Amino acid sequence: MGLHGDTPRLVAVPPLVRRHLQRRSMIGPRTFCALTATLVLLGRTSAGQSPAPPPAGAAAAPNEDDSPPRLSLPTEADRDAWKRSGFRLGLGLAYGRLVGLQGAPSGRLLGATIRLGLRLDADWSILASLQYASASAAGGLSGLRFAGTIEPTWHATSHLSLAVGLGFGGIVEGSTGRPDIAPLPNTLNTSYTFPSAGPPLPSCSGVGPAGLARVEWSFVLGPRAMTSFAVEAVGQWTGCVSDTGLVEPDSGQSIVRRQWWPHVGATGNWGIMWR
Repeated sequence: MGLHGDTPRLVAVPPLVRRHLQRRSMIGPRTFCALTATLVLLGRTSAGQSPAPPPAGAAAAPNEDDSPPRLSLPTEADRDAWKRSGFRLGLGLAYGRLVGLQGAPSGRLLGATIRLGLRLDADWSILASLQYASASAAGGLSGLRFAGTIEPTWHATSHLSLAVGLGFGGIVEGSTGRPDIAPLPNTLNTSYTFPSAGPPLPSCSGVGPAGLARVEWSFVLGPRAMTSFAVEAVGQWTGCVSDTGLVEPDSGQSIVRRQWWPHVGATGNWGIMWR
């Protein structure tokens, strides 16, 4: 039953609430007041009256639909970052073989490579490579092989690049165990250049022109690092000099023996580059 006017009418009280009211002596005063206020509000709502509006000074609850849209910042793929121009520095390992032609000795190569240069644009780079490798073989090369080349590089795809390099290459040998070779009898007391590379001099120290062609496949590790695998074909023409330890009687200059050694070879390379 209910009363007319603004007096709230009685409504059915749920059994759970009734039991709480019956045991109100077991609950605190604040909880009892909250339950009473809830019953009064239910009575007004069932009588057709809307709840009282919030005070004028109360702040409205934020509505997520009315808030301005949040735009995420544009992100750049790591591969695209590597296409931008800038400085590049790389370190790598090389393993391969240098094969002598026309009687020149051969040997296995194992060494390190330093690469540095500039990325010009998305398609081209200009790099410089310095390689130092140990050359060794029984009865063949036994020493250090070094080379430096300038390499225009074309980035055919995001992973594949092709390069051709020109520069210098050299060989420095110590004691190799190869037998000494004697020049013509009339040149024993003067320096002499042999017409061919075979039989080779007992040791070689010299430098000459060198070149390479490289095919490289790269993988971007992040915006600052990249790793790559490459195969290089190399060629070198070294002017070898071997000191006999003798001196020319007339000029007092050292008596040396000279040969030109042509070499070709191939190496496999793995490296990491930073930008």
